[in-house]
Amino acid sequence: MSIITLSLRTKNSRFRLYFALLLLLQFPLALPAAQRDSRSGETLDPFLTARRTMIERDLKSRGIKDPRVLAAMEFVPRHLFVPEKFRSSAYDDRPLPIGEGQTISQPYIVAYMSELLELKGTERVLEIGTGSGYQTAVLARLAEAVFSIEIIGALSERAKPPLAEVGFTNIQFKVGDGFFGWPEKAPFDAILLTAASPRVPEPLWRQLSEGGRIIMPLGDPRQSQKLVRVRKRAGKEIVESLSEVVFVPLTGAIQSSR
Repeated sequence: MSIITLSLRTKNSRFRLYFALLLLLQFPLALPAAQRDSRSGETLDPFLTARRTMIERDLKSRGIKDPRVLAAMEFVPRHLFVPEKFRSSAYDDRPLPIGEGQTISQPYIVAYMSELLELKGTERVLEIGTGSGYQTAVLARLAEAVFSIEIIGALSERAKPPLAEVGFTNIQFKVGDGFFGWPEKAPFDAILLTAASPRVPEPLWRQLSEGGRIIMPLGDPRQSQKLVRVRKRAGKEIVESLSEVVFVPLTGAIQSSR
């Protein structure tokens, strides 16, 4: 904030005070560019309006209702998880490239998959495919702990700084093949795959708690895929087919085990 220094050739302190107030009324001090939230009075980041517009335009209008998911989508700054050159498009409802041949999912899909997990805040969640870290951030806002596996080491490392900047401390990272899950950290209440597989990987199924659920794109990655929710009830798969999607394929051991 700028400070105006007044120097007046007068001994009249009352006059000096009056003149200073008059100047401030005529020429108010310049305030920082950051906006302030009219509801809380807190300083806003410059993308908050874009996030709130995104929520109304792309999430609520398409059926996202869970208030915890909507709050998480408002809290997480998607622009931090995309390359600098794409930040002006960060709140468009579309995927964006993040390097290594991968993309950050569109906001609606992130919200939709998060809502399908039915998280209450006490769960341990396994994420297969850290990617940009954006979905990871939303999960970390919704669950007690998130364990995120990424097969591409460069992406895993790139996701850590923005997650730390936002302040998340309940995420653990692993570079490896998501097909095998993370048995040392199992069992998990929920598992989210952000890459398509022709079937539920058996190691992930074993690591899912009874009553838990898996959300994943199911199908041949070269053809159509279905977003499914698979519940574990009495050790059996209860599969709900939800909508058609297009995701990159799960890589690693799944490719040789078809």
